[in-house]
Formats: sequence, C-alpha cells, structure tokens
Amino acid sequence: MTGLKDNRYVALARLVRRHGHSDLLAGAQLDEFDVDDDAPAGDADRATAFAADLEALGPTFIKLGQLLSTRFDLLPPAYTTALERLQDSVEPLPFAAVREVVEAELGATLKERFSEFTEEPLAAASIGQVHRAVLRNGREVVVKVQRPGVRDVVREDMAVLERLASVADNRTEAGRTFGFGRLLDQFRRSLAGELDYRREARSLVTFGELTAPYDLLVVPQPVPEYSTSRILTMDYVEGRKVTDIGRLGLVDLDVRPIVEQLFSAYLHMILDAGVLHADPHPGNLLLTDDDRLALLDLGMTASVPPRIQNDIIKLLLSISDGDGEETAVVLAAMGHPLDGFDPAAFRDDVSHLVSEALAAGSDVSVGTVLMDLSRLSGHHGLRPPAEMSMVGKALLNLDRATSHLDPGFSPAVAIRTNVSEIFAAGLKVSAGGLIAAAIESKTFMAQLPNRANRIMDSLADGEFRIQVQAIDEERLHTVIQRVANRVTLGIIIAATILGAALVVRVPSEWTVLGYPGLAILFFLFAVCAGVAMAVWVVLTDRKVAHTQRTASSRSAVRLH
Repeated sequence: MTGLKDNRYVALARLVRRHGHSDLLAGAQLDEFDVDDDAPAGDADRATAFAADLEALGPTFIKLGQLLSTRFDLLPPAYTTALERLQDSVEPLPFAAVREVVEAELGATLKERFSEFTEEPLAAASIGQVHRAVLRNGREVVVKVQRPGVRDVVREDMAVLERLASVADNRTEAGRTFGFGRLLDQFRRSLAGELDYRREARSLVTFGELTAPYDLLVVPQPVPEYSTSRILTMDYVEGRKVTDIGRLGLVDLDVRPIVEQLFSAYLHMILDAGVLHADPHPGNLLLTDDDRLALLDLGMTASVPPRIQNDIIKLLLSISDGDGEETAVVLAAMGHPLDGFDPAAFRDDVSHLVSEALAAGSDVSVGTVLMDLSRLSGHHGLRPPAEMSMVGKALLNLDRATSHLDPGFSPAVAIRTNVSEIFAAGLKVSAGGLIAAAIESKTFMAQLPNRANRIMDSLADGEFRIQVQAIDEERLHTVIQRVANRVTLGIIIAATILGAALVVRVPSEWTVLGYPGLAILFFLFAVCAGVAMAVWVVLTDRKVAHTQRTASSRSAVRLH
C-alpha cells in the first residue's frame, strides 16, 4: 500500500506541476464579450488535457472530475465543459473475475441463480460493469458488478487527497479561498454512496415511487435477493438511448407529454421530495419500445435539505418574475461571503443577468441561468451551497434532454405554469414538523395558566417590573459627571496659568527670584493642582477597572 500511495503522490505532483500555473485556479471567469457558446472562457486545450490527466489517474479522479464539473462557482467554463465530458470507460473485466465476485456475493454458482448470464458486458466503467442476465423465474435483468479491489484504491486515493487538501488549506491562498477540505468532504460522501450498491438500490425504489404518478416514466426496480453492496441486480429495460435517436426518429412520436411529465417529475423530486438525480443527461434516458422514458444510472444522487428547497423555490420564482433584486438577496442568504465580497456590485450584476434571461423569453434555459448565477457568485467571492450547483447541473442536463426530445418545449414557461405547485411545495409542512409544533403548543398551553397567574399576582401586589436590557443610565450619568469635573478642573488650571503669565508683567514690591511673588504663587498652585488631578484620574480609573473585573468574575461564577 505504501508503494501505491507514493506513486499517487508522484502522479499528483506531476498533475499540479503541469496545471498549477494554468487558468485552472483562476476561479469562475466572466467575459461579457465571449458570446460564442462553443468557445467557453478559459484555455480549452489545457482544460481538455486536465480532464484527460484525471481520467488516466483512475476511478477516484474520474469521479472527482465529474463532481468538479458541477462547481461553476470555482472553475472557468472551459474546465467545467471538459470535465463533464469525462468518459468513465475502461477495458472490461475478464468474465472469470466477474463470476468470482457474483458467486461470492450471492453464495451460489451462476447456474444456480441465473438461467442465462451473458459473458460480454453491456458497459464497462472504472468502478463496475454491467451484464445482461435472466433469473430462474424468467425475469430479464441486468447485473452491475463492482470491480475487485476498487474500494482499496479509492481509500488510498482519498487518504492522499485529504492530506494534500489539508496542506493546501493551511498554507496556500488558493486553499483558503476555495476550501479544498470542504469540497473533499462532499466528494467523500458522494463516492462512498456510489461504492455501496445498496444505496443505488434504495434510490431505484425511491425514484420508482416518485415517478409512479407519471405513466410515461419508468424506473427499473432492483431485485433485493440478488443485490448486495458489491452487485446490483435490476430490471432490464429494452429501448434506445435518447442520444441515439435523430430528429427523423422522433417525428412519429408524441414527445410533448413525455417531456412535460419528465420536467414536472424533476421539479417535484427536487422541490418537494428533496431528492436529486444529479446526472440526468440524455445518455441516461432511454426511450422504451412502448414509447415511455426510462431513467437509468441512479448511482449519483443527492438530498436537497428543506432550507435549500425553499431557497431554490424563491430563486426560480424571482427569476421567472425578472426580479433581480430578490434573486440577489436570496443568493446572498444562501451563500458564504468571502473577503472582498461587494453586495452592491453583486446585486447589480445579478439584476443584469436576470434581466437578460427574462428578455430571452421562452428560449431561456433555467439550468443555464442557475449555472450562470453560480459562476457569478464565485466571481464576486460568494460561495453558494454545493446543493445549488448540483441542482443547476441537474436542470441544465434536463434542459438538454428536453431540448433534444422537443426543441419547442420551454422550461421557463413550464415553471411559470406550475408556479402554484412549486409555491405549495414551499409551504408544505412535514408530519414530523406538525407533531413538533403540536408538542410545543401543548407545552405552551399547559404552562400558560400558571404563568398568567404569577403575572396577575405581581400586578395586584405592585411588584410587577419589566427589565429592559438598554443603556445603564446611572452609570452613564456617573461617567458624564466625572468627565465634566475633569474638564472643569482642567479649565481652572489653564486659567490659573494664563493669569499667572499676565501677572508676571505687573510690577510688584514682593518678588521671588526677581519675579512678582503673586505670579509665582499662581504657578505653584497650577502645578500642584495639575499633579493632584493626574493622581486623581489614575486612582479613580484603577478603581473603576477593578470594580468591573470583580463584577465580571461574579457573573461568570453565577453562570457556572
């Protein structure tokens, strides 16, 4: 393991040396003059090379690149574009290794569990590969098999990345700005979930329940008895990938109801149920033989907390209404401002972006707007929550899928059409929340009579007092009096010195050292008064400071 870790350090050192001085760490870049969608800001060649280098490092770094492709607030557009095209495709495992894993996990031979099991995989990736099979009862399925040893590789890679992230966060300006440790924590949770196929099986069940009301959507269901943390058996769905169907192939299909149900289902999942299929690109959507749409590859999912749901609802509504000011307020409340964040400049740029989006009318892409808002936030030093970037990426991929199926479909119009449902989702209270509110109400009502009686008794006895934490008027009066006394004494001493200086010029029979005696007497009085005043100031200030420290100590003792 030590040799593997050392090799990883060497490989990462080469990666940093090659790309550390590129525009990778320039953050989200804005270029108002770059209006060509095919030429995103940043060096496209360097971005492509960076993606290729990550792909060569194996599964951990491929998944890391896929996560970074959602962070529009951190990376320039050229890099997010290159990273989202990462191909997680490798040479397939020998069938003997696949057989060994499946039989070890199921505790039986392939012939005992399956009537058919194809040796040629349908797809092969760095974490696992998929084979078609038929159960003994005739049910057609696909079996997803995890590669042997992949967890050990990921564990070692994560240890290396965590150590490097800690060093970067503590010793580099880029680390303090971007927070690599926090980013890596999110990545660890996501990757751990993908390595546990039981979680994907639960996601299949969850998304199957959420899409049940939509008759044109289908999610393959798992076979629990044939699924473990390292293998996943699910229904086989016959059909064609959306990306493989051209415009002529869609002419005879009524795709508008399919697209409307797909978009509505995703709005319901994100804004109501709080779950997110983070990668709904057209390649993961299958048009079945019975003209339905199947959702595949649910390994990359995430939860959307209620607070984020409400914020995204408000964002979508404010964008739909063209209210840039409200959009900026919601974004600022969601994000974490860094040093140098300028709310006024941020508000102006967000208002301009929302106005441009509104001017686009039905051509506007909701996912693109959220992506641009994330990038704009990063440019101004405001880090939005990771969930917002994932929602933006999901909606962006969803826009691409709906656009491919039905170019005339408008996501913005669909959001405005369903605005009442979105608003109702934001007002929805969970059963747990209702129970908690009921318990609080019960406690309040049980204690109300006793508290009301105590208040009424205090009023009747003339002992009712209201304590307000405001300015201590007595102490303020003492301080003002002390300041006035000092100023008055200072004025008297100054007047005495001035009078003595004038008397010096008046001839006098009584002299001291050749000067009028009265003037010398005034000077002595002023000096003594000045010294006495200085001593008095020092002593009274010490006494006040000692009193304050004593009072603070007593308060601390009472608190403990």
